[in-house]
Amino acid sequence: MDGKDKMTAANFPAIHAEELELGYRSAQGLNLLASGVSFDLHRGELTCLMGPNGVGKSTLLKAILHQHPPLKGSIFLENEAVRQLSDRERARKVAVVLTEKIPAGAMTVHELVALGRVPHTGWWGQLSPQDRSVVKRVMDMTRITQLAGKKLAALSDGQRQTALIARALAQDSPILILDEPTAHLDLTNRFEIMYLLRDLAKKAGKAILVVTHDLEVAMETADTLWLMEAGKALQQGSPEDLMIQGGIQSLLPGDKWQIDLESGKIRLKDPPDLPQIEGPIHLSHWIRNVFRKNPELTRPERIVVRDQPFGIRLFFADRTEELNGIAEMIRFLQR
Repeated sequence: MDGKDKMTAANFPAIHAEELELGYRSAQGLNLLASGVSFDLHRGELTCLMGPNGVGKSTLLKAILHQHPPLKGSIFLENEAVRQLSDRERARKVAVVLTEKIPAGAMTVHELVALGRVPHTGWWGQLSPQDRSVVKRVMDMTRITQLAGKKLAALSDGQRQTALIARALAQDSPILILDEPTAHLDLTNRFEIMYLLRDLAKKAGKAILVVTHDLEVAMETADTLWLMEAGKALQQGSPEDLMIQGGIQSLLPGDKWQIDLESGKIRLKDPPDLPQIEGPIHLSHWIRNVFRKNPELTRPERIVVRDQPFGIRLFFADRTEELNGIAEMIRFLQR
């Protein structure tokens, strides 16, 4: 049974890929970026694609969109081979939000979102009542209806990114692909955008793929992670499984950095001569963080940290010191 026969089953994924080879052919020969890449992207799930620069993430997106077909292997959008679809047919199946600069001009939010109907109306087509209904619905879903008449130049970065997502949703495609949608947003808006996408996946039944370098946000919001690593097969699984099994550590080549198993955050590895630290876990964590960042500090033999009132006791071979804050401890240990 070939790949297309497999995809005629009732519950076929939104995107299915089999044994892809990704790369470029040039006069100098073959530049192979990734091989053996297979995956399924499902409706109702938010999936994040992560990996170091240069491993082929952008090339994978271009393969899905048929902008740069794979060297080998097959990609199916629902049950149809992507190579057999016209540009308009692909646009009706996949909506894309790239890291693009939108010319401000005089365009309003409503006009931007309405551009998402182009695959259904054509560039010069008029919006039908159904088209207008779709535009209104996606603006309601993304909670930007109150911005409809605002000029794009007057929007914050987070509002502009939400409007781009609404434009993609207006295509009414089952698949939504976003390239670094939170790259230029502040901390709060990063989470707002990703939780919006998660909500859309669940409530609208979209299959959503996000390329991101933001591990903290991906761990918090994604249903599935795809991890690309140079020369290795694509890893995929729940963020929690990949964290527990150690797969996420592949995002950090070398031995300088590690991903904290409890928090999921990237940090310097603990120095080998870290002093013994006693006290509440949430306080000990920040004492340990000080020694990771400041390897030049004098090391006590033992540190006891207490809460309510906060205090730090440093134990040396010949004396004990009582301090009332972390900044005070740092200054003392720099002497």
